[in-house]
Amino acid sequence: MTELTPLDDSALRKLDDDFARGDAHRLAMNAVTTSGIANVARNYDRSRLLQRRFSVTVDNGEVTNQNRSGRCWLFSSLNVARFVAKRALNLKEFEFSQNYAMYFDKLERINYFLQDVAELVRKGEPVDSRLMQHLLADVMGDGGQWTMALNVYRKYGVVPKDLFPETESSKNTGEMNIQLRSMLHTAVAHMVADPAHVADVVDTYLEAGHRMLTIHLGEPPKSFDWEWTDKDDVFHRVGEITPVEFWKRYVDAGLEDYVCLVDDPRREHPKGKKIGIEHLGNVVGGEATEYLNVPNDFMKECARKILAQDGIPVWFGCDCHPMMDRENGAWASDLFEYGRVYDVDFDLDKEDRVRFGDSAMNHAMALVGVDVADDGVSTRRWRVENSWGDKVADKGYFTMSDDWFSEYVYEVAVPKSMLPEAYRKALDEPAIMLPAWDPMGALA
Repeated sequence: MTELTPLDDSALRKLDDDFARGDAHRLAMNAVTTSGIANVARNYDRSRLLQRRFSVTVDNGEVTNQNRSGRCWLFSSLNVARFVAKRALNLKEFEFSQNYAMYFDKLERINYFLQDVAELVRKGEPVDSRLMQHLLADVMGDGGQWTMALNVYRKYGVVPKDLFPETESSKNTGEMNIQLRSMLHTAVAHMVADPAHVADVVDTYLEAGHRMLTIHLGEPPKSFDWEWTDKDDVFHRVGEITPVEFWKRYVDAGLEDYVCLVDDPRREHPKGKKIGIEHLGNVVGGEATEYLNVPNDFMKECARKILAQDGIPVWFGCDCHPMMDRENGAWASDLFEYGRVYDVDFDLDKEDRVRFGDSAMNHAMALVGVDVADDGVSTRRWRVENSWGDKVADKGYFTMSDDWFSEYVYEVAVPKSMLPEAYRKALDEPAIMLPAWDPMGALA
């Protein structure tokens, strides 16, 4: 192995001299240390010229707030569902219980993890293998996918938020997740120590997980009395209803027939083919977490048509951090000129950002508007319903430039009926399976 070169006094002096030779370097240091990199690097012209007007908008009311949790995928999917429910119930404002959805997602995910790892232990998978270490490190986060959300809604339904409200742990999931993760690590240790009795370990720790979740999140309702007053001041009473009945009566509306489209930019993964991620899921026996890999422009076309023709919000997943002005609620691919401030070429394209670990999906939201050019097809910018509360952006709504969509949006959920025949046929073919640690398995 080639010996590594130490950073000695001579090398340090050269670095200092190189910095001192550039007058702009000291100016950048003075500005950034005083005002912060975002204020110095912000592209003034791009920021002021990014319009907040849209030719197509969907009014979804007041934004929701996930607080200090990673439940964006549940919030955004329920934001799509609540739009459908509001229309069915003739309500102006309505919100589903995200706590209820998280409770059953985590319970199912505990079961999925325990059974998945139990099978690996039975097969003799070494605990220090890359797969086992990935599963142990990744367990009990808050993130998820559209398919995983629909698995929960199909099996457990939904309830109005006031019937199963937020708790301290649902609003701030960190400590709960630490304890659940530790419990599951303990379970795996017991499996490895006694492989002949892994089934007993699964039962013991599934019961423990259920107990811990109920302590943190409360006991979810199995049924409830449903009554409401609509926006025309008309009172309605249905009587006792289960969460699954509520979902089927007021929400489903085709959402269960949606499929996930992704833009995997790596050339070795062909467009028009289905891809899946090994060991990724939440509900045992539910729909597999698989995607149809398509061009980014096709994703845009589908989203535009859903907004313009169906008038329904569109769930999508993206890498939300690059080029984001959180306070003003804006994304554009050139919103910040970091390269000019640092004198560094940030020249990775989307494919290389994925390949070299610089970008992956980490946040899900809902598209609720689009500005379409005069040709009726080309998209210029998008209106986004976020779940970060109404104290940021335009009362919680963000504006996304179309070029940012191209670079940082990875996934959208659309009706299967929108797909051309070739894509529908591809959905019936076996998925190209990627390893558990592949970046396309990143959760929002």
